[in-house]
Amino acid sequence: MRIAVTGSIATDHLMTFPGKFSESLVVDQLDKISLSFLVDDLEMRRGGIAANIAFGLGCLGLDPILVGAVGQDFADYRSWLERHRVDTGSVHVSELRHTARFVCTTDTDHAQIASFYAGAMQEAREIELAPIAERVGGLDLVVISANDPEAMLRHTEECRLRGYPFLADPSQQVAWMDGAGIRQLIDGATYLFTNQYEAALVEQKTGWSAEDILARVGTRVTTLGAKGVRIDRLDEPSIQVECAPEERKADPTGVGDAFRAGFMAGLAWDVGLERSAQIGSLLAAYVIETVGTQEYELGQARFLDRLGGAYGPGAVADVEPRLRCPRP
Repeated sequence: MRIAVTGSIATDHLMTFPGKFSESLVVDQLDKISLSFLVDDLEMRRGGIAANIAFGLGCLGLDPILVGAVGQDFADYRSWLERHRVDTGSVHVSELRHTARFVCTTDTDHAQIASFYAGAMQEAREIELAPIAERVGGLDLVVISANDPEAMLRHTEECRLRGYPFLADPSQQVAWMDGAGIRQLIDGATYLFTNQYEAALVEQKTGWSAEDILARVGTRVTTLGAKGVRIDRLDEPSIQVECAPEERKADPTGVGDAFRAGFMAGLAWDVGLERSAQIGSLLAAYVIETVGTQEYELGQARFLDRLGGAYGPGAVADVEPRLRCPRP
């Protein structure tokens, strides 16, 4: 199954301040604020929603096609992704801008001061899907994840025009887009992914009821946090899947991206929607157990052992012949 994953590709620069921002703020002088905080450490992490999803697919043994825009500083990141089976041949490289960057400082109260530089991501709207489909021999599914909004709209429209099945995953872009834009993003999607809050926001902004949305998309997948995930289809009973048990909780960043990767792997393996959600839930557990969105490692035997422990021997029987992650 040829899966193209469009969306953001970024690096995260994470710093820790060993004090409280509030102690340095003078309320009646905020219009003249000029501060510099001496931080303890700096962590640089690979990120971006599309890159995270593609990485997860590669770790499970698939060969996803990453589609997005980056800067000339992408060389090391490209090498990392390619070592994890990600096809980066359709990544657009800007001649003028750096790869998107998230820079965040966190204090001891977990207050944060952050900036996001979109950079080369603005050029994602220049990417055409048809040449990518020609290069790889067709596209079976196009993932439209959070990205430059114009790029998201363009990719969605091209999918409808050319008949490429697409998965709508608007994510945080739902918060600021208007109803017309959201309707354009999701109408005709084969799959619609949101979390529970985003699902309610989509209905509010579009003016469409849950039933209206199901009449316009093939399958609606709603993540419910600790309560797992619900899968809805028109005139069919809902499917509910519980979270896979995690061994520890380190950092939830990237959990949703990993779930999507696992779910799509299940689709590629044709193991059914419920099993796909179980695979996604287990991959999400791996991410919550590590700091960073692409720092987990999968071993064939260990992954299958955890899958069986969470969802039973039937899950192992379905997945084992198809799983191609590195063996321990």
